[in-house]
Amino acid sequence: MTRQQLFEQITEKRSFLLVGLDTELAKLPAEYRAMEDPIYEFNKMIIDATHDLCVGYKLNTAFYEAHGAKGWESMRKTLEYIPQGLFKLADAKRGDIGNTSRMYAEAFFKTLSCDAITLSPYMGHDSVTPYLEYPGKWAILLGLTSNPGSQDLQMLQADGLNFFEQVLKAGNTWGTAENTMFVVGATHPEMFANVRKHAPDNFLLVPGIGAQGGDLGEVCKYGLNDKVGLLVAASRSIIFASNSATDIAAKARAAAEEIQQEMHGIMVSVGM
Repeated sequence: MTRQQLFEQITEKRSFLLVGLDTELAKLPAEYRAMEDPIYEFNKMIIDATHDLCVGYKLNTAFYEAHGAKGWESMRKTLEYIPQGLFKLADAKRGDIGNTSRMYAEAFFKTLSCDAITLSPYMGHDSVTPYLEYPGKWAILLGLTSNPGSQDLQMLQADGLNFFEQVLKAGNTWGTAENTMFVVGATHPEMFANVRKHAPDNFLLVPGIGAQGGDLGEVCKYGLNDKVGLLVAASRSIIFASNSATDIAAKARAAAEEIQQEMHGIMVSVGM
């Protein structure tokens, strides 16, 4: 999916929401856990309930890989079930030397047909560039994450810049705004102005809205650009809005719609 196609999806749906399918087996209603492939069946239900309210889905691969081959198959089937034209993101946080990265890129971009993958850029340019060889695919580099430990390394200073700012600068020499995004957590809304100094045109993947307490309005205040430039991910607050099989689809839809409506209002307020 190209940058323009992604922006068209956002404009059409009045939404820049990614629904996170961080599907934890132990949290599923008993009715789903009794099924042959509970994770896939649960994901189908969430997708059916929310696909018109979001521009794509973010699958945290750990929740699938934890179940071995069966979990990988659940992930493959889920990605295949997502309607055509929606953004498919593997939140895998890979990061390794070049020849290994080439294999990861093949796995997620060719075998699983994902549009994007999250990457740890710590090993440098040759760990990232193999992903940039696929037209229409995206490398999403960890910049400033939403977890408390982000302070440990990402905020360290070198040459007058925080380490995460060095990542933004370097990432845009390895790729461009057409194939490179950055992860910036919603729990740091005041830092988005700094982020935009180094990445004015890039899309930013923004976790931390919802269960982690990030404020969508504050993120948009500092982070929007002329193409919106944000993909805001919400996971637990949507998919586990209820723990009852009788209303979980309706509650998931209501939670997603609440975010989509707020996004719509923000877009209108800035003339989009």
